[in-house]
Amino acid sequence: MKGIILAGGKGSRLFPLTKITNKHLLPIYDQPMIYYPIQALVESGVRDILIVTGGSYAGDFLQLLGTGRQLGIDNLSYTYQEGEGGIADALRLAEHFSDGQKVCVILGDNIIEGTIKDAVTEFEKQPAGAKILLKEVHDPERFGVAEILNNHVVNIVEKPTEPKSNYAVTGIYMYDNSVFDKIKTLEPSSRGELEITDVNNAYIRERNLSYSFLEGWWTDAGTFDSLLRASTLVSDSRKKPA
Repeated sequence: MKGIILAGGKGSRLFPLTKITNKHLLPIYDQPMIYYPIQALVESGVRDILIVTGGSYAGDFLQLLGTGRQLGIDNLSYTYQEGEGGIADALRLAEHFSDGQKVCVILGDNIIEGTIKDAVTEFEKQPAGAKILLKEVHDPERFGVAEILNNHVVNIVEKPTEPKSNYAVTGIYMYDNSVFDKIKTLEPSSRGELEITDVNNAYIRERNLSYSFLEGWWTDAGTFDSLLRASTLVSDSRKKPA
C-alpha cells in the first residue's frame, strides 16, 4: 500500500502564521506538523509516500524532508496542487503515483495519539473498496458524520445541523484504485470544491466501505485553538510514564 499526505491549501485560518510558510510546516510541540502524518504512515508499514502540497512555499518541504530517509521513508515523492480545489481534487493528483495500488490518505494537519497499523493491515486484506476511521466527538456538527445502521455506515453528512451520530470521520482514508474514477465523476460542491465526503458516499452506495474506530485522541491543527490543543496533547503524551 502507498501513502498520500495532503498538505496543500493556504492555511488562511492561521494567518499571519502562514504568511511566510505552509501551515503544515508550523510546529506542533517539538516537531513540524508534517512529521506526524509521516510517522503514522511509517509506523503502520507504509513507507512509499507522496506529499501533495501547494502555495508559495511548497519548495520548503523538500528543504525540510529531502528524501525522507531520516524519517524511515523508503521513497518520498512530491506533487503540486494549483489553487484550492478541495481534498478530493488534491487526491486526484496522486493517480499516477498510486500505480494501481491501494492507498492510505492522511490530511496533513491530522495529529493522532494511537496507531493506524491494525486498520492498514485490515484494509490490505479487504478485497476492494474503502475504509474510514471514526472517532466519537462531543461536537459532531463540525465534521463529516457517519450514520451507522446494523454495524454498517449507511451515509456520511458533512457538518450536519442535526447529526445522526457522534462519530466523526477523521482525516484518514483508505481506498482501492477505483477512487480515481469516482473523483472524475464528482461535481463541485457549494464551496466550489470536490468533496471527499462525496467519494466516501460513492463507496457506501456500492456497499463497499468498512470502518474502524481510532484509538486515543485525535485532532486537526487548522485553527489557532486546535493548533494549541495539538501541541498540548503531544506535550502531555511525551510526559506520560513509559
